[in-house]
Amino acid sequence: MLFPIAIIPQDDASTDAPREKMNMQDYQSYRGLPSLAGLGSLERAIQCDWSVQESAKRWKRLHFVFKRLYETLTAKITAEPIYELKTLFSHHAYLCSEQVSSIRRRVGEMREPPLGLDKVPHPGLERLMDEIAAAPTTNEFLVGIYEVVFPAILVACQQFKTDAHPLADAPSIRIAKLIEFEIDEVHRLGEQSIACLVDRVQRTAMQTWIDCLQQCLRAAGELDGTATSDTSVPDPMHSRTPFVYQAEPRRDERFQDSFNAGVNPEAFLYDSRFSARDKTLMMYYKRIRELDVPEMMASILVEIGDEEPWDFHAEMSRQLWDEARHAMMGEVGFVAQGIDWTKIPINFTWSRNLNTQLNARERHGVLFFIEQGLMPKTGKRYEWEVAMESGDPLSGLFQDFDWADEVLHAQIGRRWYVPKFASLNEALDYGDRCWSKVLSHWRAYKEQGLTEHRNWWPEVYQTACGNWGVAPDPAALAFDTTYEESRADLKEIR
Repeated sequence: MLFPIAIIPQDDASTDAPREKMNMQDYQSYRGLPSLAGLGSLERAIQCDWSVQESAKRWKRLHFVFKRLYETLTAKITAEPIYELKTLFSHHAYLCSEQVSSIRRRVGEMREPPLGLDKVPHPGLERLMDEIAAAPTTNEFLVGIYEVVFPAILVACQQFKTDAHPLADAPSIRIAKLIEFEIDEVHRLGEQSIACLVDRVQRTAMQTWIDCLQQCLRAAGELDGTATSDTSVPDPMHSRTPFVYQAEPRRDERFQDSFNAGVNPEAFLYDSRFSARDKTLMMYYKRIRELDVPEMMASILVEIGDEEPWDFHAEMSRQLWDEARHAMMGEVGFVAQGIDWTKIPINFTWSRNLNTQLNARERHGVLFFIEQGLMPKTGKRYEWEVAMESGDPLSGLFQDFDWADEVLHAQIGRRWYVPKFASLNEALDYGDRCWSKVLSHWRAYKEQGLTEHRNWWPEVYQTACGNWGVAPDPAALAFDTTYEESRADLKEIR
């Protein structure tokens, strides 16, 4: 059935009259609610002075700098003697790797295959980062990275937020905000470190080099390339001698007798004669001793370099940072117990021996083998159970998260290490063989006068018992098992 359509007559004049253009000032959202999901004003949103090309170009510059920062900070960890800086570099290298991953994802979303992220965006930025890497002293490195590079990143992020279209490029603005949030803290911690270590005389001596770094930025049109440049890239100064990674771990003067392997904490930890409370002390020692893991892992990342894809570096950088955190857990544990950890020999021969005796792939094999050995009930779960039984809530907290971290690390190893072998067992066997190749040099270090392998345990244990107000357990006090005949997994050294 057809229904008639009603035709409503209209005023001819009204149809012919031009419609008045709406005034932008008259436009209102519903009941004054934030328009455009709160991303910005309509006045800004109607402007069209932005593009995918410009966004990607700026991100590629930031990507280049962040990736070089990650690489340089990582490469400095092993040979940096100051403990606080060693852990600071571990953290900041990880944060830089996180920014690299965020930027790579964003550039990949903007019609950019292939991404072209391996290209140097400007010779001035390349010279800048080469100079930073080649800084011959810790103080120059600190000034270069925290007074020049990170502030330039903050400026670039602030400029990005101002220039980018708030609606069309909202995902990029979010990343710029997150980067600025994290890097602002990085910058402040760096400045605090500089204030502690760099005096006026030292700063004056490095001023010519600081001027060189600033000229690199000016030549590049600043870090994001938005400034007009009439400056040439300066000649190399420190980078005339290219940076060479130093695989020999170094420690500051608080670390005494670092070759000492006179106490085997694993042997104490797994001995059923000893109480959970006493074992907690050995676990704090095991945690602070993990400082040697970042020293060793840095060598893997530096030497493997671009042989592995970025995602490998991103995950391994997280693991390296976790291990640095574990070392600081040990530091905090000893302080909480009223024990001066600087009186305890914090051994570094594991990282030293691996770095000097194995190649990067072999070291990775040892790392994986150890991680997998921590997964059974006799590994990290056991340490957590001991900590919970000890009556020390701080130890329980630390072992809880230490266990969680190591599960993650085992998964990282299964993703990046195991696929290179025919099976998991083959991967484990290779790691075990690599570790067996490492000479402990226990006797040689003693014969060379580097250590007496002093048994430091009784003194530490007696101090702790005094703080606890209890009498030492005679059996625990008499513990004297060394690393002379066995590894950390208690496997006999052949």
